[in-house]
Amino acid sequence: MAEIGNERCFYVSSESVTEGHPDKVCDQIADGILDAYLEKDPKARVAIEVMASRNTVMLAGEVTSAAAVDAAAKAREVIRKIGYVKKGTGFDADSCMILTNIHKQSPDISMGVTKSGQGEKEVLGGGDQGIMYGYATDETDCLMPLSCYLANRLSEQLAHVRKSQKADFLYPDGKTQVTMKYNEAGVPLSIHSIVVSAQHSEEISHEILEAFIRCTVIDPVVDPAWITADTRIHVNPTGRFVIGGPAGDTGVTGRKLMVDSYGTVGKQGGGAFSGKDPTKVDRSAAYMARYVAKNVVAAGLAKRCEVSLAFVIGQTEPEAVTINTFGTGTIPDSHIEEIAKNIFAFGVADIIAELDLRRPQYLKTAAYGHFGRTNQGFRWEDTDKAWILRQLAY
Repeated sequence: MAEIGNERCFYVSSESVTEGHPDKVCDQIADGILDAYLEKDPKARVAIEVMASRNTVMLAGEVTSAAAVDAAAKAREVIRKIGYVKKGTGFDADSCMILTNIHKQSPDISMGVTKSGQGEKEVLGGGDQGIMYGYATDETDCLMPLSCYLANRLSEQLAHVRKSQKADFLYPDGKTQVTMKYNEAGVPLSIHSIVVSAQHSEEISHEILEAFIRCTVIDPVVDPAWITADTRIHVNPTGRFVIGGPAGDTGVTGRKLMVDSYGTVGKQGGGAFSGKDPTKVDRSAAYMARYVAKNVVAAGLAKRCEVSLAFVIGQTEPEAVTINTFGTGTIPDSHIEEIAKNIFAFGVADIIAELDLRRPQYLKTAAYGHFGRTNQGFRWEDTDKAWILRQLAY
């Protein structure tokens, strides 16, 4: 906390990474393989983990499916699309070694997921235990925390500039970070600092790179109204970022959980998303929790909303559904919970059906955030239930 005159304020920081960050390379490979299975077999059971270190990629996990997928070929395709194509840089799609250790899903886990339905209705148990969270706030049009939204858009813009403007002095790896200043009431006041770290070639000078990043990445994304005379802008603060991606740092799936969700604002239950089919409630229940939270805020029932769903492996319904509006609700939280339980179905099979989670769409989620991207066709970003919530609340 700090003080501005007599007003106390606080700071919220969020980071993001580009698609070429080593951990995100792994997330995208895992979700690319998942999509390839779902395209052929919508009921495939998939749990893929990936590690990338220097010029080697390791694929491991469990798959039970009637479909056959060349996982190594899909991995190379994803790596190539990201932009790791230049030989001699330490990591590239064509020369990297790919090791695979993929086997069938454990029968003990499968027993918990597969249930006997009644008639045509599918019944599924949760593929794991855990507490999954969803969050929404009215700080932005997409109902995401402002610092998280800006960090993700800066990373996305950095990759866009590299590809669309053919800026060959930029390489795929990169990071961003935004720190917002808030007043005591939780209203964002200004940007305290922006960090953009972009992997680059040896030839480009720091001065030219900084000017380029400010002009083509920061200025198109950040509303100047958030910038003050005190705002700090850091571009490649160490002065050099030539070695990057898996050539410079080992990447692993599921290691950017806060980047995937809400920055440092909403809670994270601990379960990673990428590489998992929707019977894994780490993923599907987190999407459902976001869907509910976003509709609550869109309905005007709260300025901030957190939804938590607690699951036990093998159970078809959550142990608990909890809603917290942090004192911003227009009606009691208990009333919002009651209405939500009447409108939304929280069974595992119901979530999958409601959010259309059997279709291939997950590679798109694996970089720049799973939430707040309203232009990607993600069902969990829809606010179609807001009007019903509003009608039943008053």
